Amino acid sequence: MKQIFNGQILTPQGWLKGGSVVTDGNKIAAILTSELPIEGAERIDAKGASIVPGGIEMHVHGGGGRDFMEGTVEAFREAVDAHLQYGTTAIYPTLSSSTVPMIEKAVEACQELMNEPDSPIMGLHLEGPYFNPKQAGAQIPEWIKSPVPEEYIPLLKNSPCLKRWDEAPELPGSIDFIHACCEHGVLPSIAHTRATYEDVHAANEAGMTHATHFYNAMPVVYKNREFKTPGTVESIFAEENMTVEMIADGIHVPPIMLRMIWQIKGVEKTALVTDSLACSCTHGDAAFDPRVILEDGVCKLADRSALAGSIATMDRLVRTCVQQAGIPLEDACRMISETPARIMGILDRKGTLETGKDADIICFDSDLNVNFVMQMGRVVRNDI
Repeated sequence: MKQIFNGQILTPQGWLKGGSVVTDGNKIAAILTSELPIEGAERIDAKGASIVPGGIEMHVHGGGGRDFMEGTVEAFREAVDAHLQYGTTAIYPTLSSSTVPMIEKAVEACQELMNEPDSPIMGLHLEGPYFNPKQAGAQIPEWIKSPVPEEYIPLLKNSPCLKRWDEAPELPGSIDFIHACCEHGVLPSIAHTRATYEDVHAANEAGMTHATHFYNAMPVVYKNREFKTPGTVESIFAEENMTVEMIADGIHVPPIMLRMIWQIKGVEKTALVTDSLACSCTHGDAAFDPRVILEDGVCKLADRSALAGSIATMDRLVRTCVQQAGIPLEDACRMISETPARIMGILDRKGTLETGKDADIICFDSDLNVNFVMQMGRVVRNDI
C-alpha cells in the first residue's frame, strides 16, 4: 500500500485539499479527506503538488527514438516507456498510413504487450490510409486510398487490439467503413479530409463521432463566389455529439484557438493529444532519423515540405493550455485523462481518481512540470 498526501487532489467533485490517495497494488483503495498515516502504507509526500489522474494518450506515433511503425515489441516498449516519464500512464500507439503487412506486424506486437499484466497499452490506433490525398500532410502519399473492404474487414475481425481508425468520410465507401468499425467496437474518427457539412453529418449519423487533431489537415470556412461555405471544422462544431482532440503544443493550434475549442466543445468533449513522433522524449535529439529535423520545437520532414508532427509530451499539453490558453488547470487535467477515457470507452477503470479505479496517478509542481508518475500502482518516476 502507498499513501500520497500533502497536495491538492483532483477528484470528480473538484479539488480536495488536506486529503490523501491510498493505493493497494494496482488499484486506488481510497480517496481520504485526511492526511493521517494509514497503517502499513508507504507515505509519499507530494509537497504541495497537484495530484491528478494519469494522462491517457490517444494519438502518438513514437518517442525516445522509436516509431510504432517499426512494428516490433522492442520499439513499442521503448516508445511507451519514454512517454511514461512525462505523465502518460495509458496509451494508444498510432500508425500513420501503412500497408496491410505493416499493420499486421504492429497488431502482433501491440497484442503481445497488451497481454502483459498491468500494461499501459490500451489498444492500437490507425491513422489512415483511407484519406483524401489533397490533405495528405506528412502521410506517405503512395499508400493513401479510399476504403478497401477486402483489407479493412479482415483486419477488424482479426485484430482485437484495434480500437480506433481514422478516415476521410467524403471518400467512396466511407459509410460502409464506418459501419464496419462500429460493428467491431472500433472508434471511427474523421481525419485528413476535405469533408463538407453533408459528408460530416452523414458520417456522424453512421457512427463517426470523433475528430482527429482538430483544425489540422481539414479546411475551415471558405468563400464560394459571394457565399460562405462551412468547412470541415465548422461542420464538426455543428455536430453536438462529436468529440475532438487538440494537439496542445502551442504550435499546431495557436493557444487562442485551443481556448476557443474548449469554450465551444467543452471539457467533456475535448481531449488533448501530443501526436508526437519518435523524436519526442529525446531532449531534442533527432539525429537517428535523417528525414526529420527540429524547427521551433516541431518535427518536420527534412525537405520542409510538410508539418510532420510534434515533440510534445503529456505535461507540455497541460502547461500550454493553462499558461498560454488560460484554461483552468482542473479542465486541462480532465482533458488528458477523464475525457480520453470517456471517448475510448475505458472510463470505468481509468481517467479519474476514485476508489476501485486503476492506480494511474501523476503530480504537477507549481510550474506544471511532472515530478511523480505512478502507473498501475508502480512508481515509474519520483522527483518530488
